[in-house]
Amino acid sequence: MELQIEPLNLPGVEAKRPLIIAGPCSAETEEQVMTTARQLANNGIKIFRAGVWKPRTKPGGFEGHGEKALPWLKQVKEETGMLIATEVATPVHVELALKYGIDILWVGARTSANPFAVQELADALRGIDVPVLVKNPVNPDLELWIGALERINGAGIKRLAAIHRGFSSYDKKIYRNLPMWQIPIELHRRIPSMPVICDPSHIGGRRDLIASLCQQSMDLGMDGLIIESHCDPNNAWSDASQQVTPDILEYILNLLVIRDKPVTTENITALRRQIDEIDNGLIDLLAKRMRISREIGQYKKEHSMTIVQTSRYSEILDKRSAQGSLCGIDTHCTRQIFEAIHEESVRQQIEILNK
Repeated sequence: MELQIEPLNLPGVEAKRPLIIAGPCSAETEEQVMTTARQLANNGIKIFRAGVWKPRTKPGGFEGHGEKALPWLKQVKEETGMLIATEVATPVHVELALKYGIDILWVGARTSANPFAVQELADALRGIDVPVLVKNPVNPDLELWIGALERINGAGIKRLAAIHRGFSSYDKKIYRNLPMWQIPIELHRRIPSMPVICDPSHIGGRRDLIASLCQQSMDLGMDGLIIESHCDPNNAWSDASQQVTPDILEYILNLLVIRDKPVTTENITALRRQIDEIDNGLIDLLAKRMRISREIGQYKKEHSMTIVQTSRYSEILDKRSAQGSLCGIDTHCTRQIFEAIHEESVRQQIEILNK
């Protein structure tokens, strides 16, 4: 299916890179919304974002005020002139958001992963001219992401953009969500007219990572940034660790280097970014492997087993060398890598036995 994409054409917002959308994770109180909005507007931000409906991983957390908070966003628009944006997950959300004059809607990662939910949103949007931003699904599935974009576009929404917010992973890692830059790069390659907006707040999960992620996304030619900004982030009701004050946001944006020529996958900078991302993934995988090795070490300790099982070690070296060869990696190189990994596993298991 060929997507019919038109420029976002946002009133009062200059059409240049990067498009900036900023505001708190959640609309908590009228005072918090207005204080944050005024500070952002004073710093030149033209689009204010805030979550009204907040789907949380587990029950018990703050899940948003719903319709009660929509007049606060409307007040932001009336007082500051900023456009206002919020997440929608159901047809009722769409109806209420449009009732209160929300200018931009976005579809969250949990929703975009569900074709039934996306189709319901698409049906609710049919015949309405409103910009819609679609976040990538929780898991790294490019086809599912494109499918969500196609469903929304199929309803007649032509002012459409994608939001890259990273991908979930089970184990501990540097980022809250793995960037996996190759996926949004491939999305842009396949749909060149599709604007891609980076969400460094959800990728990083920590405010100290936001600046570097913003720069990486600009180096990779992304079109905009959607960043969580709160007047008092340490006391935010949701995702406190990944929000920055409006003044810190201004500092981050002022430091950005924006190159006129977007970086493509043929550019060595983009290729190096991909290598960095893969290296980060390798570290995450090694950490997971060592955790399992420590569990095995604990088992060996409890059952009075020796650390090194030579038959198992030989099996790993032989199998991995063969696998490496099939993938075009020299067998000697593969053996060296796994010998080093085995040496570290043994060291960690010895520590456990000697405790």
